[in-house]
Amino acid sequence: MTKEQNNVLAKEIKSWSNFEYCLREEDRILFNKMLNECQKEEEFSKAFNSKGEYNSTTESLFLAMIFQQQKMISQLIDELSKYK
Repeated sequence: MTKEQNNVLAKEIKSWSNFEYCLREEDRILFNKMLNECQKEEEFSKAFNSKGEYNSTTESLFLAMIFQQQKMISQLIDELSKYK
């Protein structure tokens, strides 16, 4: 992720910092973990670059989080299917 992309993403994540105070502690930890994982994933840099003029950075962030969750769900399903 380039420095500019990282700055855009970091700004977007920072803009959500007040939201975490509305959450219970366990949810706040999970929320921050989700945001940090999006920031670490190199593949999401393409999403932030190609979001288009009509999509906001917030939408890109949400889609990245949804995609990350789906990847985890798919991995869990794969692991569980090994035990059947």
